[in-house]
Amino acid sequence: MQFTSCCFTGHRNIPGDEYAAIEKRLEHEVTDLITQGVTYFYAGGALGFDTMAAKTVLKLRKTSFPGIKLILVLPCIEQADRWSEDNRKTYDIIRIQADEVIYTSWANHSGCMRKRNRKLVEESDVCVCYLSKSNGGTAYTVKYAEKRGLKIINLANTISINP
Repeated sequence: MQFTSCCFTGHRNIPGDEYAAIEKRLEHEVTDLITQGVTYFYAGGALGFDTMAAKTVLKLRKTSFPGIKLILVLPCIEQADRWSEDNRKTYDIIRIQADEVIYTSWANHSGCMRKRNRKLVEESDVCVCYLSKSNGGTAYTVKYAEKRGLKIINLANTISINP
């Protein structure tokens, strides 16, 4: 089967002792997907894994694969309004460098994150995730991806403690 698009989903909090290993594994998996034909990468713009994934795509686009595309699928315009200044700066840098930005809702409301998560999955053939617990938004998104038949690559299952 030919894959052309990939979404990312993962937890906002990544354990510090696993961060470097997850980042390295993420770059390896994204590179592997690109060599298999994936050119469109969809990220949700949240803190944590989403940010790591978007930065990885941007790095690979700049250094090795200029043809790949980063599409941000954001839940609402004010997603980052309550974040720290440093996190907002990083978010803005990623948003400016993205090839496309899609807002699934204009205003923040109780269902906007779920709507964003469904859109990520619906645009994709593959889901690269960091899922280490069975509840929450990431778990919901991965279950939805499985239901839709996406290939799932869970980096939480592939990280060694001593990379």
